[in-house]
Amino acid sequence: MRGRFITIEGTEGVGKTTNIEYIKQWLDDHAISYVSTREPGGTPLAEEIRQVLLANREEKVCSKAELLMMFAGRAQHIDQVIEPQLAKGNWVLCDRFTDATYAYQGAGREMGDELIKSLETMVQGAMRPDLTLVLDVPVELGLERAGNRSEPDRFEREKTDFFNRVRQAYLSMATNNPQRYKIIDASQSLEHVQLQIEAALTSFLQKDHNG
Repeated sequence: MRGRFITIEGTEGVGKTTNIEYIKQWLDDHAISYVSTREPGGTPLAEEIRQVLLANREEKVCSKAELLMMFAGRAQHIDQVIEPQLAKGNWVLCDRFTDATYAYQGAGREMGDELIKSLETMVQGAMRPDLTLVLDVPVELGLERAGNRSEPDRFEREKTDFFNRVRQAYLSMATNNPQRYKIIDASQSLEHVQLQIEAALTSFLQKDHNG
């Protein structure tokens, strides 16, 4: 039986790293075999592309160049990690996937969806995540949290308006497809956030077992 593909999405400072650890523990507790990965990245080549994408630089990065690098890394990631693991029956837990491209490049960079859709079809075919958890916090709170972590990368240096567009794109995607997306209110205490995540995963697992 083919594995399940779960993605975690959200703007800066929503707590993805902490909550992915929680999800990994949940999968362990349910004796589900899985791999945990991330985008951009996930393979040696794709991690090199990630470094290029996130590095602060004086040269302005063309939005189309950024988009193509995202999908170049994704093509490698799917070919080397995601598809082989799913085919083996393992679940794949991924920190960001194509929804992030729609949010950051499509909405944040105001590129629109048309080019992204064509690249998505070329690189992924019909493959889409089975469940996407969108960790949501108000942009100002997220940026405040992210600012306490480390030196900001090229994306984290964007203005508040950029991140508001990103957040709204995530919320729109989730609203338009409630079968796949679950919005998690990540502004609450960690305990309450993880209760929401547990409920979403439990519901997904029950539906999966029931076919």
